Amino acid sequence: MNLSYFIAKRISFKQAGGFSGTIHRIAVGSLGLGLGVAILAFMILGGFQKTVSDRVYSFTGHFQVQRFQMSNAFEEAPFSFQSEFTQSSDQFPFIQRIQSFGHKAALMKGEEEVEGILMKGVGKDFDTLEFKKYLVEGRILTIPDSGVSNEVMLSKLVANKLLLNVGDRVTLYFVQDPPRFRRVEVVGIFETYLENFDEKIVIGELQTIRNLNGWNRDQVGGLEIFVDDALKADEYLPLIENKLDFDLKLIDSRDRFLEIFDWLSLLDTNVVVFISLIGFVAIFNMGAILFILIMERTQMIGLLKAMGARNAQIRRIFFWNGMKILGRGLVIGNVIGLGIGFLQDTFRLIPLDPTNYYMSYVPIDWNWPVFILLNIGIAILTALVLWIPVLVISRVDPIKSIRFD
Repeated sequence: MNLSYFIAKRISFKQAGGFSGTIHRIAVGSLGLGLGVAILAFMILGGFQKTVSDRVYSFTGHFQVQRFQMSNAFEEAPFSFQSEFTQSSDQFPFIQRIQSFGHKAALMKGEEEVEGILMKGVGKDFDTLEFKKYLVEGRILTIPDSGVSNEVMLSKLVANKLLLNVGDRVTLYFVQDPPRFRRVEVVGIFETYLENFDEKIVIGELQTIRNLNGWNRDQVGGLEIFVDDALKADEYLPLIENKLDFDLKLIDSRDRFLEIFDWLSLLDTNVVVFISLIGFVAIFNMGAILFILIMERTQMIGLLKAMGARNAQIRRIFFWNGMKILGRGLVIGNVIGLGIGFLQDTFRLIPLDPTNYYMSYVPIDWNWPVFILLNIGIAILTALVLWIPVLVISRVDPIKSIRFD
């Protein structure tokens, strides 16, 4: 058996008692707590970013295709759904689906209040399964194969302002010349917690907007493109742009809602600073504790030197000791971080105020590559730091250390 490893086992906290055992436990606890908090921080950050970005993408797609126009009005210039791009979209395996839409400004009149809204018309290609998770009351609107549906879905915020419930009938006054109106039925109420959508969006049928604007049945205001991986949006963007007709433009949702995505990016910086501070404290504690253990074992070091042990052998004793502390700390840290994350993901124990955080509970994202890299990074840094205090061993004088008390 390796002599250094054998002695390291004999002076580990399982064998040592009193002060030495306490120091070992403090080292394991500080390292485990630091790693556990770091894992939780990445879980919550990833969950928060994923939840907010998914809500935005589910309403707008990762990209939108619209026709070039000079005005900045809410309403889009129409173009044919049978464009060259839609006919060749099968060439892009990364595109999951394409949805057609159109917007039109209107006034919605309830029993007592009037609210300015933006009606979003959707067609048969609307993904009802994806939208259902935001539905809090009622059902998804029905889109007939022919004719026009007089059903709409309101956000909970708009419904509360106008004192409306599922089954109520309201009047929409559309701003155009001459002004026109439609009597519609509220069949569903949704809630995304995103002010950009909940404050003004009302979802209706695209054919209603076609009829109001005098569009043909194959004309749309725009297309929403959903891709398989949002992280690769920068790679996909030029590929899609090269296939667009000359009079169409491609809009990245990250640019359209720049304030939301800039805010999410800013959170990355905060977490990196937070994790760096935690890592520095945990690693510094590890080095300091190992230095204390070396000072406590000064007599043992002197005795080993007097018996002919080389400095390298003695260094390995404390290095192995530190690695055992590191191993136990990593295990405890992963149990703490992953355990709390699992409980929160399963039971949603920690609630949030949706008006401030866009969600009703703390979200968790299981990013295993990040967890593995976090463990490897802390292990490597700690192993390097362990060599700093063991360098003190070469300065220990055998005679003085044996008499040290």
